[in-house]
Amino acid sequence: MRYVPASRPILFGLLTVLTCGVDLYTKERVFDTLGYEGVRSDWHQEWFDGAVRFELLTSFNGGALWGIGQGLSWLFALLSVLAALGVLWWLFVAGAARSLWLTIALALVTGGAMGNLYDRLGLHGCTGPDGEVRLAVRDFLLFEFGGWGWPVFNFADVFLVTGAIMLALQSLAPPREEHEAPADESARQSAAAAPTGG
Repeated sequence: MRYVPASRPILFGLLTVLTCGVDLYTKERVFDTLGYEGVRSDWHQEWFDGAVRFELLTSFNGGALWGIGQGLSWLFALLSVLAALGVLWWLFVAGAARSLWLTIALALVTGGAMGNLYDRLGLHGCTGPDGEVRLAVRDFLLFEFGGWGWPVFNFADVFLVTGAIMLALQSLAPPREEHEAPADESARQSAAAAPTGG
C-alpha cells in the first residue's frame, strides 16, 4: 500500500456521502411534490429570449446516461459496484489519493454512482402500474435548447459528468514527480546520518 495523506479518506468519504445525499434528497423532494412519471412542474426558467428553458419533469430511466441500455438496470447496478471497488483500490491501495484533484473527482463519480445505484436496486420504493417496484433511476432536470429537449437527468448525473471531466483534464496534465512517504524519507535521512563503523 502506497502512502496516502491521512485526510484523503476522510475527504473522499465526506464528499461521496454529500453528493449521494444531495442526489437522493432532491429526487425524493421532486417526486413527492410532483408525482410519478411524466409530470411537469408549473415553474420554469428561461434565458436568452426563451432559447434556453429549464423546468422539472419526473421520469424513470431503466438504462444509463441518456437512456442507453433500457431494461439493463441489473447490469448497470453491477458495474456501479465494481466501479466503486475499483475506485477505492486505485485511491487507497495504488495511492492515487495523494492527488487532491483525483480524490475530489473520484468522490464525485462514486457519490453519483451510488445515488443512481440506490434507484436501480429499487430502494426508492416507487412502483409501476403493475404494482412492481421500478428498478429505474429517477430523473427530473429538463433543459430545452431552441425547442429541443436534452434528455432528462438528475444530480447524480451532474456529479458523474463533472468527475469524468475532471479525470479527463487530469489525464491532459503533464506528469508530476512521485513523492515518497514522509516516513520513508525520514528513515533514509536517519540512516544516512548514522555513524558508520570502521
